[in-house]
Amino acid sequence: MTNINDLFQSALDDGTLSNESLQALTVYDLGAQIQAGLGIHVDDVMCSEVVLVTVMPDDSGSIQYSGNAQAVRGGHNSVLDALTSSQQQDNILIHNRYLNGTVLYPYCPIAQAIRMDAKNYTPNQGTPLYDQTVVLLGTVLTKSQEFSDNGVPVRTVTLIITDGDDCHSMRHGAKDVAAIAKDMLRMENHIIAAMGIDDGSTDFRKVFQDMGIRDEWILTPANSDSEIRKAFQVFSQSAMRVSQSAANFNSLGGFGA
Repeated sequence: MTNINDLFQSALDDGTLSNESLQALTVYDLGAQIQAGLGIHVDDVMCSEVVLVTVMPDDSGSIQYSGNAQAVRGGHNSVLDALTSSQQQDNILIHNRYLNGTVLYPYCPIAQAIRMDAKNYTPNQGTPLYDQTVVLLGTVLTKSQEFSDNGVPVRTVTLIITDGDDCHSMRHGAKDVAAIAKDMLRMENHIIAAMGIDDGSTDFRKVFQDMGIRDEWILTPANSDSEIRKAFQVFSQSAMRVSQSAANFNSLGGFGA
C-alpha cells in the first residue's frame, strides 16, 4: 500500500507542492479515496517514461435528465479507442473516477480500462465539484510523485467534466482546487482540462478559472450529443499529442493549439 503522506511530504520537499495545497489535501483524511485510484504499482510498469490520463465524468442526475448519459459514455469510450490506437499506448496509464467518487477503474494500462456502459454509469447523483476535484488532483499528484521518486519521467493530462456548478461540496471550495492546480501547472508536466456541458445558466469559464484551470484548456460544448462527443474528441487529440513526446507537451498551448 502506498504511503500517501510520505509522497505528499516528498512533493513538498522538492517544491512541487506548496503548504497551501498540502493543507487542502491533508486537512481532511482523503487518503482512502486517493488510494482507491492509484491502481498499478510503479514496480509493475516497465516504461522509461509514463503519461497519466485521468478523467472525471459527471454522474449527476442532470446528465441523465438532459439526455446526455449516452454521449458521455460514448465520449469516454472514444478516448479509450484513440489512446489504444496510439503507438505510445504502452506508456499510458488511465484512471476514471466519477464526479461523485465512484472509481470505475484505478490507474491501469489502456487495454485494461473498463468501457462505460448503461450498467456501470447511471448518472443520478449530485455535483460535489470542488470536493472531488481535490481528490482527483490529489490522486494525479500522488501517482506522478510515485513515478518521479522512482526516477521515471511523468506527464499528466486530466479532464474534469460537469454540466453544472458545484452544489454539493462539504469540505472544499474553488480556492482549494486553485491552490493545487497552480502548483501542478507550475511544474510544467501537468495539463488540467475541463469540460462544462451547457446547462443554459452556468458560466463555466468563470467556474473553471476560479478553480485554477487555464482558459485555453476549457471546453464548453452545447447540450447536444454531437457537441459533447466532439469535445471528447478534442481532448483525445490533446492526450495523444501529450503521449507522443515531451517536446509535444511543451508546445501544447491549449485545445486546438
